[in-house]
Amino acid sequence: MHRRQFIKNTAGLAAGFGLPMILPSRVLGRNGATAPSDRIVMGCIGVGEMGSGHVRSFLGYDDVRIAAVCDVRKEHRERAKKAVDGHYGDSACAAFRDFRELLADPEIDAVLIAVPDHWHALIGIEAARNGKSMYYEKPMGVSVAQAIAVREAVRRTGVVFQFGTQQRSDDRFRFACELARNGRLGVLQTILIGSANFKPIPDQPTETVPPGLDYGFWLGPAPRAPFTTMRCTRNWTLISDYSLGCVGGAWGVHPVDIAQWAADADGGGPVSVEGWGKFPETGLYDTAIAWEVEHHYANGVRMVHMDMPTALHRAEPFKLAWMGMLFQGSEGWVYVTRDRIESNPKSLLQVRFGPNDLRLPASRDHRRNFLDAVRSRSNPICPVETAVRSDTVCHLDDIAMRLGRRLEWNPASERFVNDERANAMLKRPMRSPWRL
Repeated sequence: MHRRQFIKNTAGLAAGFGLPMILPSRVLGRNGATAPSDRIVMGCIGVGEMGSGHVRSFLGYDDVRIAAVCDVRKEHRERAKKAVDGHYGDSACAAFRDFRELLADPEIDAVLIAVPDHWHALIGIEAARNGKSMYYEKPMGVSVAQAIAVREAVRRTGVVFQFGTQQRSDDRFRFACELARNGRLGVLQTILIGSANFKPIPDQPTETVPPGLDYGFWLGPAPRAPFTTMRCTRNWTLISDYSLGCVGGAWGVHPVDIAQWAADADGGGPVSVEGWGKFPETGLYDTAIAWEVEHHYANGVRMVHMDMPTALHRAEPFKLAWMGMLFQGSEGWVYVTRDRIESNPKSLLQVRFGPNDLRLPASRDHRRNFLDAVRSRSNPICPVETAVRSDTVCHLDDIAMRLGRRLEWNPASERFVNDERANAMLKRPMRSPWRL
């Protein structure tokens, strides 16, 4: 039962039997519980491997009620519905195949979007049109034009938008960025990034579409392609029809987002980009398997985005066992991953910032930060403008690799300078009847 109906219906039922309205304390929000009438009603679109983890997490918040789930795969939506109903002890969770039906429900306040990348923009725009705030898994989409279109829809409707680059809600990454932004490293000179990479696989045989999967809807705006199991697992992140691969949504946007934060470029980006990339010559996966792309910012910062083996080689002088992100300044460096932080000099890790230092927004729980923003109608830690700018850098990488030459970028116009071939690559066609 939706939150806005709960109290009214319960009162009506009691009155119908001539009974006084007696409700448990949890219904009234006593003893620290959140009353149903004050809960954020959520829908979850995409409840496969990544999305199911989000469902479990959102179920853990007392002030959230998951009212609906959606997936083109029947087993995914039935599994998610069972988990939700089991948690609440009822059978009220709706299950949809088509995201448009879920988004049309006026009772839903916010949605999780955790579908394949080629669907992100269309669903995000429709969510904004329906007034739904959104926790939007990275990336923004499969082109810069898609990212910009989502941003315009969010701006126009005023919904709350949180990008799924959760490293902004990690103390280590924020601290490293604050060291850089406050000059504790001296003048920030270079940011080195090591992203995940993968091994190619052969072409896969065509298979029969399994019962319960709407494969045509799964493909949606992407080109037609024969079904194979490997295409419809998370391996789709390595296929260019659906993703940028490890350069972008499969991993790269996470460290790129932090690099933008450290370089004070949340509202902008680099002014030039150049580098090389190696792509599989055959097989199902066709996104970059190795790369090194260099970016220059107007403030003098140089950022180098690489695959992991290339990054390990570049970081060898620092004797770092696993390459995450290395911020180099004129007077020291700091190295950070999701489970460690190191510095030279070591005293940098003991820095305590004062009242005159720049402090970046703090969050230790990315989903909680989103929910709090929904309640306050404020920007979360990774709002849509930040998301688009970070996502764009990954697209610049892919375009520079494919063209094999230096490109000049104008962050204000979000266009390449005097390069129509490169500008044409900022958008992609969609398969009819879908359009941006």
